[in-house]
Amino acid sequence: MLEKAQTEKFIARADAADEVVRIGGADWKLEMGTLAEIVNHARAEPPAILFEDVPGYSSGMRLLSGATNSSKRLAITLGLPVPEHPLDVVRAYRDRMKTHRPIAPKIAANGTVFENIDRDAKVDLWKFPVPLLHEHDGGRYIGTDDLVIMRDPDEEWVNGATYRAMVQDKNHVSLWISPGKHGRQIREKYFRAGKPCPVLISCGHDPLLFLAGGNELKYGLSEYDYAGGHRGEPYEIVLSELHGLPMPAHAEIVLEGEMVESVTAKEGPFGEFTGYYRNDPILGIASPMRPPSDFSFSKCVMKAGMIWDEVERAGLSGVAGVWVHEFGGARMFNVIAIKQAYPGHARQAGLLAAGCQSASYLGRFVVVVDEDVDPSDLFDVMWAMCTRCDPAHDIEFVRRAWSGPLDPMLDKSSSTNSRAIIDACRPFERLKDFPMVARASPELTRKVKEKFAEILGKIGCA
Repeated sequence: MLEKAQTEKFIARADAADEVVRIGGADWKLEMGTLAEIVNHARAEPPAILFEDVPGYSSGMRLLSGATNSSKRLAITLGLPVPEHPLDVVRAYRDRMKTHRPIAPKIAANGTVFENIDRDAKVDLWKFPVPLLHEHDGGRYIGTDDLVIMRDPDEEWVNGATYRAMVQDKNHVSLWISPGKHGRQIREKYFRAGKPCPVLISCGHDPLLFLAGGNELKYGLSEYDYAGGHRGEPYEIVLSELHGLPMPAHAEIVLEGEMVESVTAKEGPFGEFTGYYRNDPILGIASPMRPPSDFSFSKCVMKAGMIWDEVERAGLSGVAGVWVHEFGGARMFNVIAIKQAYPGHARQAGLLAAGCQSASYLGRFVVVVDEDVDPSDLFDVMWAMCTRCDPAHDIEFVRRAWSGPLDPMLDKSSSTNSRAIIDACRPFERLKDFPMVARASPELTRKVKEKFAEILGKIGCA
């Protein structure tokens, strides 16, 4: 008997932690996307949404939104301790990366993804409740929380990343991949050789693969290997029929086909697909919207941990914390806190945080603060900017940086943008005589809280 699919295992664990809400009867046309927006805008760290009983579809077909979009669900996904604060997950991720080693996947004898196989004319993507998420979307997107899998034709490594996939008709899907992304680089190698690019699109799988696919890993590192390193064991894969590409053995739905350079649609190259899917599949969705979205929190935590890991690997000392803020789309407003040790330390931190692989794409602002400032607390960060930053001397600009068409301020002639690096640290040469902060010491605060715990608890200040 085949084991339970990984998505169902995750839902069971998240359910046990009271992290899932079930919504029945939501229509694929706009209602799911709007509900995701309402829930994710209502409060911080909202629950995951499991859409059930979709009108017009069998009751077994469900959709999962926001799988990893809370501290607890991220910890469940990554196998980390239960956190009390989002920065606990960032620190735990950073600590793990000190010993993390990629683990290559292993080929399984079979997988739940093979429970059903549709080929040629039998492929009909409309059998799945593919959502129309926004009123002005150009179509229904089957791939938002997906893993697009390709093999580099020269170096043979496998890339698995999250790129948006729109259904064009019952057996054609188009893919949009931004310039500079690994998948685009691989696709162009095939096109330059005059060949179609073989591709898999996995829609519904272990949420850890979405975390891997949605962040910038170094070129040549497969998301399977990276995720396996977090699991501590190899991922199980099975090989696809047409091209022998590795797909998650226990994925929900996988599409196999080719991208053809001469066949294009508004969203990009597209091709005909073979469909593999398990019984009663659960389609993962990630609805992009004005932040916060159903994936932006998880991306903030992951990206913060990845930036922290990268800058320390580059030799930066004294890092006290890193946070990536949701209002910047989990990319455009990043904060790094340091304990200054030498002149120029803050500038070094800002330049590294702006230019490392994890933060380079679509960045905008990097703020460097002292260790007494909580990088995840926007009020704290803005206070530091207002009291420790001299705009004429403490803001540096980086021009012609990596961006893409998703950037509303993109310079279309160069496909680049600029960055501001804001030094909101006390000047190093003034650390000894810089004005003290007027606030109670941690020890005094603790004593007073203990003495007046009852009244403070009643007014929500415990």
